[in-house]
Amino acid sequence: MPAKNLVIVESPAKAKTIEKYLGRNYKVVASLGHIRDLPKSQMGIDFDNNYEPRYISIRGKGDVIKELKRQANKVEHVYLAADPDREGEAIAWHVCHILGLDTKDNNRVVFNEITKDAVKNAFKTPRSIDMNLVDAQQARRVLDRIVGYSISPLLWKKVKKGLSAGRVQSVALKLIIDREKEINAFQPEEYWTIDGQFKKGRGKAFASSFYGVDGKKLPLPNNDAVVDIMQRIDKNQSFNVTSVVRKERRRTPAQPFTTSSLQQEANRKLGFPARKTMMLAQQLYEGINLGGKLGTVGLITYMRTDSTRVSSVAKAETSEFIHNEYGAEYAAVKIKQGKLQEGAQDAHEAIRPSSTKRTPGSLEAVLDKDQMKLYRLIWSRFVASEMTPAVVDTVSVRIEQNGVQFRANGSHTKFEGFTKLYVSSRDTDNGDKELPELAEGDQLTLAKTDPAQHFTQPPARYSEANLVKALEENGVGRPSTYAPTIETLKKRYYVKIAARRFEPTELGEIVNDLIVEFFPDIVDIKFTATVESDLDSIEAGKEEWVKVIDRFYKPFAKEVASAETGIEKVQLKDEPAGFNCDICGAPMVIKMGRYGKFYACSRFPDCRNTKAIVKEIGVVCPKCHKGQIVERKSKRNRVFYGCDRYPECDFVSWDKPVGRDCPVCQHFLIEKRSKAGIQVSCPNGDYKEPIQK
Repeated sequence: MPAKNLVIVESPAKAKTIEKYLGRNYKVVASLGHIRDLPKSQMGIDFDNNYEPRYISIRGKGDVIKELKRQANKVEHVYLAADPDREGEAIAWHVCHILGLDTKDNNRVVFNEITKDAVKNAFKTPRSIDMNLVDAQQARRVLDRIVGYSISPLLWKKVKKGLSAGRVQSVALKLIIDREKEINAFQPEEYWTIDGQFKKGRGKAFASSFYGVDGKKLPLPNNDAVVDIMQRIDKNQSFNVTSVVRKERRRTPAQPFTTSSLQQEANRKLGFPARKTMMLAQQLYEGINLGGKLGTVGLITYMRTDSTRVSSVAKAETSEFIHNEYGAEYAAVKIKQGKLQEGAQDAHEAIRPSSTKRTPGSLEAVLDKDQMKLYRLIWSRFVASEMTPAVVDTVSVRIEQNGVQFRANGSHTKFEGFTKLYVSSRDTDNGDKELPELAEGDQLTLAKTDPAQHFTQPPARYSEANLVKALEENGVGRPSTYAPTIETLKKRYYVKIAARRFEPTELGEIVNDLIVEFFPDIVDIKFTATVESDLDSIEAGKEEWVKVIDRFYKPFAKEVASAETGIEKVQLKDEPAGFNCDICGAPMVIKMGRYGKFYACSRFPDCRNTKAIVKEIGVVCPKCHKGQIVERKSKRNRVFYGCDRYPECDFVSWDKPVGRDCPVCQHFLIEKRSKAGIQVSCPNGDYKEPIQK
């Protein structure tokens, strides 16, 4: 018996999961994302007709559209179950047009998690297409098309082909370049510290730091200031404890993840780029096959959200789990029997596991390594957010002699609370720092002083996590746009990655300078944030999308006209390579390509000889023992190591070989870098050498 209802979603994985929950009366098929869009070969916007977009069927989607129409003609009802956001609403709207459905019909269903209850409840209360959401997405698409298709051709003519510009992309690039300018302009300043080791009687020494003189904080700008302080200290005289302040401090858990905070934390804790984080989260949301009767199940809620809200049902389940697993004292709230009202979706929650009872340990057999890492992060953060605060006893001690004051701080965890499960990467508490039992009037002996010279450090380059944080704090773009934005900056070679941080390239600086000079609004953070606010107003039904586009376009069109005549042709000069072509003998030069710089013959196009620019690391190939290991870059600009005799020798490694073999198994040793330092280890076993700072 054929199904009576057709459900259209975006992805096959999602289709498979949902069809299992709905039963035989429902056929679920995938549109494979958008099926209509603006044409690639032209602007596709009618500026004389209220910026009307000229949508066409996406090339290559003909068979998909034909199949959707065929399936729709066989059923009584068609439901549109794209994702619960602007993008999903726009996809549903486009499908309506392709299939000739009425957008006012109640054929749109949304759910925040792909679980049996959530899906079945969604189909009890379908609604019509939300045109405010569609218009907000349409406005964003039109804005981005106007900016991209106006500025990019200028860059092709004036700089080189293959370049691009965009609203969020250009602001992100400017942030990276402005930070680089700060670093280059930074002037280090000298300062000193004096650390002291004190003892009470025969007890263990504890650390303290110089604070000031006569009760006032005193900076130590140079060695002379340190000498003055040291001369005031009488080593034969004891120090007095002048103040002991004890307090109880409560540390509250971090809120559950939003899209932005997930991208940041996954980058800091797991080293995942934003693109990888979103790809893995999509897989966890759409469903993983758990085997047996369970089949495919969505493991987390929808991963594109700005909300930290959690449904009452999830809170109740998590409270019960914490009570059973850790004890009542760890649960932030008492057990509640929560139940969703009939048909309620409770959408736009924080990112959380669809069931707290589905622990990471229970999924080890079905998740791959990276899926497990991300799921564990999401699960732990969410459960911890429903746990009680940690309670820490702190003590602050002032130690004084001849007006010279040192201060020591200690802490002791009284109750671990949520930290039993999860500690944020932003948490600076490094654990307990015990001090001996001290009281005012106690006499202490100065065991050791350690004056040290320091210099102020420039601001650090942006990591992915810090760049995402900066974009979000400034209201630029939306978290769902950050991953593709960052990938575009890498792909265009506007930035490169050095020690997991963004470094602008010469090409990136040239493009940024042109956009800053001729399109100042595009890279103005306040202006871009205002545009995002306008899009939110469209979504809320407070603004008309055509008026928002019109306010933007009229001044922008004047800037484009001015740039057409004002931008001069930029000559990207070829650098001499210092050696001759091994084919024709002409001088080789260094050219700028899509994936960075490379060697090319100066007689191009008559001679097309090219070579990759590689860097020898002084290590003989551990496989062929003949070639030298060189540093290369992948198409995604990631550094790897290979033999210079390739293709005769196919040795490659993501980690840097050090030129020594493991004393345990004789496998070649590699070098790994982290914030802690450099560690040499064996990739084939447990052998590790001490970390070098």
